[in-house]
Amino acid sequence: MSGRDSAPGGLALVEALVNTLDVGTGADTLDTADGRAAFALAESDVPAARALREALRTVCLAHAGHRPPEDDSVPLLDRLLADAPLRVTVDAAGVAALRPVEEPPGLTARVAAAIATASADGTWSRLKACEAADCREAYYDRSPAGRRRWCSMSVCGARAKMRTYRAKRG
Repeated sequence: MSGRDSAPGGLALVEALVNTLDVGTGADTLDTADGRAAFALAESDVPAARALREALRTVCLAHAGHRPPEDDSVPLLDRLLADAPLRVTVDAAGVAALRPVEEPPGLTARVAAAIATASADGTWSRLKACEAADCREAYYDRSPAGRRRWCSMSVCGARAKMRTYRAKRG
């Protein structure tokens, strides 16, 4: 749901990519020139970007506590990222970072670098996907306990709680 802060650092790229598909309506911004331009994608890059997006969504759902389907989607992300050419750089202050090798870096390399950085700083597991089946939007869980289930408590969370309440009332 719009109106909230995006994920920190490079995770904003991952969050934005996952959110290019509106699961409820099926609208895909990668179908538009502006949507592709936001990720520096050519039209021929879209199928690979979609595969990466859905593998990322599966991992974001796993971060929210949903078991991945039995189709090996988490290893799929691993396979997709395996081709991302990265290298370790060390600046003058001795700070090490992973950087894409190619210039300009491709989407997969940028995503791989963002995930590696977020894993190192402990933020990767807080990028989640909404529990609502008609939403599945990625969001960054800023809650103190890290247990948020919905992208928006006022929309998706309220709907889920109302469904549960109505089911109990019969």
